[in-house]
Amino acid sequence: MNPIETPQTRCRAGTARADITPPVGIYHRAWGAATHDRANGVHRPLLADVLWMEPLAGGHAKGQFLVMLDHCILEKAEVERMTAAVCRSSGAAPAQVQLTVSHTHAAGLVLRGRATYPGGELIGPYLDSVAERLVELAPRAMRDARPATILYGWGRCNLAAHRDAWDERTRQFVCGLDSAGPADDTVLVARIVADGGGVVADVVNYACHPTTLAWDNTAISPDYVGALRETFERHSGAPCLFLQGASGDLGPREGFVGDPAVADRNGRQLAFAALASLESLPPPGTRYAYQGPTISGAVIGTWRHEPLAHGVRESQARWHCRQWTLDLPYRADLPVAEEIQRQQANWQAEEARARAEGNLVAARDCRARVERSTRSLARLREIPPGDVFPLRITLWRLGDAVWIFVPGEHYQALQTSLRARFAGRPIVVVTLTGGWLPGYVPTAATYGKGIYQESIALVAPGCAEALVEEIASRIDCGENERADG
Repeated sequence: MNPIETPQTRCRAGTARADITPPVGIYHRAWGAATHDRANGVHRPLLADVLWMEPLAGGHAKGQFLVMLDHCILEKAEVERMTAAVCRSSGAAPAQVQLTVSHTHAAGLVLRGRATYPGGELIGPYLDSVAERLVELAPRAMRDARPATILYGWGRCNLAAHRDAWDERTRQFVCGLDSAGPADDTVLVARIVADGGGVVADVVNYACHPTTLAWDNTAISPDYVGALRETFERHSGAPCLFLQGASGDLGPREGFVGDPAVADRNGRQLAFAALASLESLPPPGTRYAYQGPTISGAVIGTWRHEPLAHGVRESQARWHCRQWTLDLPYRADLPVAEEIQRQQANWQAEEARARAEGNLVAARDCRARVERSTRSLARLREIPPGDVFPLRITLWRLGDAVWIFVPGEHYQALQTSLRARFAGRPIVVVTLTGGWLPGYVPTAATYGKGIYQESIALVAPGCAEALVEEIASRIDCGENERADG
C-alpha cells in the first residue's frame, strides 16, 4: 500500500502583528448605495500581520515578507510607500515584499484622494501610521524567525457562492447569490510548526469576497475575516493569517447586509472548516505508512507516522522565488475620461433634482452613479499608458508547495484551473497583492453579458486564460527562469 504523503516546506519563519484600526469618524463610504460618509463605530479591529520566511540555512537576501492588511484596496503609490517602510527597517529589497489585503469592504475606502470628503482629513495621517507600524513589525518578524516546517492541507467550506446572477424579472445580471453557479469551496490551510514544537502561525487561503457587510453598515470591520481569526485562534492558540484567493465571481452566500452578527457567523463557518482541515495534518517531517497485518479478532492492517528520508527533507527545503511581468492588453472599448465626466455631471444634476423633489430613493441611486463615475475616472488616471497593463506576477516554489501572488481581482478559474492541472500539490493563490489594478480580470465567457465585473474591467477578453497558461508554464519549468527585477 502506498504511503500517504503530506506536502511540506522546510524554512525559517517568524511573524508579528499589530492593530491598525482607523479612528472612528474617518471617511468610510465604500458602497455607492451608502448614505453615510463617516464611520461611527468599530465592529472588530483591523489587523496587520507580517510573515517573514527565509531559506532554512538563513540568507536574508533571499527571504520574503508577506504583509497582510485588513483593507479593501490600496493604490499603487500607497503600496509603494508601505513597501518602502518595510524595506527601510529590514534591509529587504522591494521584490522581497508581497503586500496584500483581505479586501474587507467594511474597512472603508481609505484612499488619499478622498481627503476632501467628510472624514477624509483623517486618511493621510492614518495611512502614515500604518506604514510606521510596518516599520516596527518587519524587524520583529525577522527576529522571531526560527527553523520550521509548513504542513499543507485541504478542506471544504460552502461559505462562498457564485455571484454572477441572472435576474429574470428585470432581464439583467446582478451581483448577488447565484445558487446554481459554480463556486470553489477549497480551503487551503498551512500550519507553520517550529522545530522542537510550537506553532508559529496558521495560514488560511480561501476565495470569498468580504462583502457580508454593505451599505447599511456604518462600522469599521474586517467582515467575516475577524470572526474567522478569533474563532480559529481560540482553538489553535496560534496567529491565524488570512490570504484572499481568486474571488472575483465569489461572495458570501448571505451577504450585502448591515448586521455584523451575519459577518461573525460567516467567519465562524470558515474557521471551523479550516480547523477541521488542520486537525487532519500529521506531525511534521513524517508520512503515514502501512506497517503490515496484526492478528486480532480480525486481521488488522496497521499504519503509523514514520520519519521522512533525509533526501525528502532536503527537497522540502527547496527555495526558489521569481518575479516577472505579463503584458495584458487593454480592452478595445476602454472608456474615455471625457465621456465619463459628462455622465458624472448629468448624474450630479439628477441627484440635485431628486433631492429638491424629496425623492430620497432616486437621490441615493443617482449618488451611487456619481460614485461609480468617480471610481472609473480614478482607475483611468492610475493605469499605465500604452496598449497593455504590465501585470507583475510573483511565484514562490517552497518545498512541495507553490505560492502565487498577483495584483487585481481574478475569477475563481485562476485557482481552480491551476489546482486541477497540478493536483496534489498545494497551490496558494493570493490576489490583490501589490495593488488593486488592473481591477477585475474576468474569464473570456463573461464579456458581453453586462455583468458588473466585466463592465468595469480594463483588460481584454482572454487575459484570464493567458494568465493561467503563463503561470502553469512557469510552475512546470520556472526554476530555470531568471527573475525579472
